[in-house]
Amino acid sequence: MNHKNDQFITTTKKPFFRRDFFQPHSILKLLIRSWVAVALIGQWVFALYIFIQFGAPTLDGSFSSADTSGLIKGYVNGDNFGNSVLLLHLLPASLLSLGGILQILPYIRKKYPAIHRWNGRMFLTLGLLGTLSGLYLLWGLDARLSDKGSIGLTLNGLLILLTVSLTWKFAINRQYQKHIRWATHAFILINGVWTVRLYMMSWYILNQGPNGNTTKIDGPADITISFASYLLPMLIAEIYFWAMRQKSTYRISIANLFILFGLLLTIIGVVSATLLMWWPRIVA
Repeated sequence: MNHKNDQFITTTKKPFFRRDFFQPHSILKLLIRSWVAVALIGQWVFALYIFIQFGAPTLDGSFSSADTSGLIKGYVNGDNFGNSVLLLHLLPASLLSLGGILQILPYIRKKYPAIHRWNGRMFLTLGLLGTLSGLYLLWGLDARLSDKGSIGLTLNGLLILLTVSLTWKFAINRQYQKHIRWATHAFILINGVWTVRLYMMSWYILNQGPNGNTTKIDGPADITISFASYLLPMLIAEIYFWAMRQKSTYRISIANLFILFGLLLTIIGVVSATLLMWWPRIVA
């Protein structure tokens, strides 16, 4: 009897790690899940910062009391139209950061498709509003420090218009694989201003201060980061989609190195931006 019980325990005991835990495909999935977890924390802290900094004063009916001193062009007394455009650009950022990350969670997409659809419509619509108002602020109201330093941000906005259109098109046509691919790129682009902050703070931390940056945000490092903030994540996303189609462990391992680099960069950026930019304003 004891021998049978011992045999039963031996054959049913689960290993601490599955046999395939260290296989390249499993590592790939683990890296992506880790990035999503880090991004979720960073996005929700950023959303809280936006709400406290700009949302709460607006709900109190006094947007003029919001501290917009850190913006290139903040609240201007008497400029009702310009202030309305600024408000239209700032307020969606909080909702975008709260709800956007949920769109890339497979669990939400499979278990709660209605939430995924309506949250996706909200995300894309607010993303368009934020982009159009941002481009108008940039070029219509001269909310920029230099023309050269604004090119990367402008391209980001134009690519948002393209990817949002393709995301919506493939969803309507029920071409779900293409929809997921372009929705991922739309998510990256719409969150470009968030990633700029992460990469900029990562650059400051790694260099122990600015290096190649200027007060007009048109230094070589500034311009590189303005493009890299969305082009690099988009490249890593394409590498991920490519890796998911591969069977070669060597190719998947190479892809894992790129994704690991993106994960480490995001971790450094989220921690540094939270501690040095957002959290002090939240608790002030």
